[in-house]
Amino acid sequence: MKISFAPTNSGSPRLVGRVVEQDRLPTDLPVAMAEGARASRFSGKAGQVFEGFMEEGGNVVRLALVGGGKPGGEERLANLERAGAALTAKFLTSGEKTLGLDAGHSGLDADEVAAVISGMRLRAWRWDTYRTKLKEEHKRSLAEVVVMGAPDGAEVAWREREAVAEGVEFARELVAEPANIIYPESFVERCEKRFAGLGVELVALDEAQMRELGMGALLGVSQGSMRDARLLVLKWMGGAAAARPTVFVGKGVTFDSGGISLKPGAGMEDMKWDMGGAGAVAGAMLALAGRKAKANVIGVCGLVENMPDGNAQRPGDVVTTMSGQTVEVINTDAEGRLVLCDALTYVQREFTPEVVVDLATLTGAMMIALGHEHGGVFANDDALGEQLLAAGRLSGDKLWRFPLSPAYDKLIDSPIADMRNVGPRWAGSITAAQYLQRFIEDGVKWAHCDIAGMVWAAKPGATWDKGATGYGVRLIDTFVRENCEG
Repeated sequence: MKISFAPTNSGSPRLVGRVVEQDRLPTDLPVAMAEGARASRFSGKAGQVFEGFMEEGGNVVRLALVGGGKPGGEERLANLERAGAALTAKFLTSGEKTLGLDAGHSGLDADEVAAVISGMRLRAWRWDTYRTKLKEEHKRSLAEVVVMGAPDGAEVAWREREAVAEGVEFARELVAEPANIIYPESFVERCEKRFAGLGVELVALDEAQMRELGMGALLGVSQGSMRDARLLVLKWMGGAAAARPTVFVGKGVTFDSGGISLKPGAGMEDMKWDMGGAGAVAGAMLALAGRKAKANVIGVCGLVENMPDGNAQRPGDVVTTMSGQTVEVINTDAEGRLVLCDALTYVQREFTPEVVVDLATLTGAMMIALGHEHGGVFANDDALGEQLLAAGRLSGDKLWRFPLSPAYDKLIDSPIADMRNVGPRWAGSITAAQYLQRFIEDGVKWAHCDIAGMVWAAKPGATWDKGATGYGVRLIDTFVRENCEG
């Protein structure tokens, strides 16, 4: 969606949107609009929309009032994003091509206007690439928003948010693409094109290089697929030269059949989004580079496909990880932690970071615990855990903290190897985190975000359509903004 700015409402489009504070219907509305809004019980609650027509200067204007919620409070910007998103959702397929956002009469400051635009842009994203027979009334028509009469600084504030919106859209694109289009090699190729000219250093390790490094766990997952694995490294060094980088690691299982421990057929098509953690990391790196973040950040994506051919690893196999620790593979469908453990060892040895955060659609148990409202977070450092929780609240990518404890750790001990890749039925998300913690070196602050319930939505949300949500991009961007930039 194109966003442009105009100084006044002169020559405005036929469709105009205006943000209204809760319980404060503007006094300058035509009588018919005001009475219609009251009769429709429009009160200005966040995301509530009332539409009417009025005559202005000899032209018919299609006016949409959208609720911005109550002024002030910590939910203010989130409510305004919701307001912008509601406008887009209402008119995306309306036949209107342009919407004029009347910022001048809405009484919003620069950051508030930028939040409204952000919501509009995020909600406009829809992946129609393979839909060739959409009826005309179902096709997207809304292509441009003209922001009219915005206060000073609004365009600058939007440009910051625009970079993040582009990162969210890129993550959604990667997650939405089917597994025959996005697989480890093509994931890397898509990133090479998208990051060209942005100042991001991109390195992709192939299977021979990973084998040389001893990544037996990651390669064990990949060995049943005709698609070769990749370890993608994205480096943005926008901070002080001497500052140690913050590293984000994403699980990138581009399709997860479960391997020999085959998943049930019903719903298996959803497993194209098992690379949602890697999508979030790639999208966040695009956002950070796009807004020229003043921080040293490295994103690493462990990219594999988990398939059950005659060469696939079996339950009971033992693999040797890059760390030298051995793992008895009890269940080949617990593959994400096998990918992550080698990626985590690699980043610690290669970059000596102070902070490492991984994001992964790791366990179904997390969806049982939290549904689709929060991602789960585990941390070996309380301050880091609180920083991530705060970033989740600010960004809208919400997290809920879970425990780590030696009492759980013993559940993954193996009688023939250093550990097993799964524990018993109970506390499945916790034992997965305990497994990953065994690969974190002393002195490294580490957090694990299990985002299994968040990267894909079965129905539309406040700022996304059904499908890929882009969850994690704004979490990472906000964490970096609040904790890593000067």
